[in-house]
Amino acid sequence: MKEKRASRWYFGGVSSSAAACLTHPLDLIKVHLQTQQEVRVRMIGMAVNVVRREGYLALYSGLSASLCRQMTYSLSRFGIYESVRDKMNKENKGLIPFYQKVLLGAFGGFAGGFIGTPADLVNVRMQNDVKLPAELRRNYAHALDGLLRVWKEEGVRKLFSGATVASTRGALVSVGQLSCYDQSKQLVLATGYLTDSILTHFLASVIAGGCATILCQPLDVVKTRLMNSKREYGGVFHCLRETAKLGPKAFYKGLVPAAIRLIPHTVLTFMFLEQLRQHFGAVVVT
Repeated sequence: MKEKRASRWYFGGVSSSAAACLTHPLDLIKVHLQTQQEVRVRMIGMAVNVVRREGYLALYSGLSASLCRQMTYSLSRFGIYESVRDKMNKENKGLIPFYQKVLLGAFGGFAGGFIGTPADLVNVRMQNDVKLPAELRRNYAHALDGLLRVWKEEGVRKLFSGATVASTRGALVSVGQLSCYDQSKQLVLATGYLTDSILTHFLASVIAGGCATILCQPLDVVKTRLMNSKREYGGVFHCLRETAKLGPKAFYKGLVPAAIRLIPHTVLTFMFLEQLRQHFGAVVVT
């Protein structure tokens, strides 16, 4: 009989980092689209512009910061969600209801969003650097260099610029990804047509990625604008007002590349996570 295994607290960060290595170019294009003041080019046009100006490797600008973000933000939210969920399931001697998964996902995502804000800020800046004129570029060598320079040049508070939005977005993404993935997998298994297989994980993760994209896109746009600003905005509400002046569609700039990036990232994350769980997870004693 196959052993039942549970994820270890750090598996979420590792699997998210592996997924980020494959989806980083899509994340970079999404950031470029969101930081446009006016819609000048679409996804494919933006990708072509980046490659034409800087070469193919420019599509991986800021990868170190992206990995740093996953090992702070995703590691925290997955660690909190899965550790507490497993403990609650054990105490209840059964699966917790969906509303508790939503509350737990929101809490874990909010905490992870705050913890990952500094790395997220550097990630946005490094990705956006390639489209700026040479004299305006920040030219961070890597994630650690970016974190130290922001601290020295702009102060500790700047490291947490947009933390409120990032934390709120983290809560929404985690509800969409973690809670919806758990519930979707449970419902798919309940039909009796599929077992705990790769296809089940795939279907559940596609649903989770779609939910997460729709929930978080408006806040993702605001967060990106705040983090990339050089004092253009006085705060979250000022950024919201200025973005709203561009029309309702401004809050969904980059929706297609966000979905193209977030859904595959979600699928890959849970595929990696399930493989880690099945082969290296902690054995559950029943």
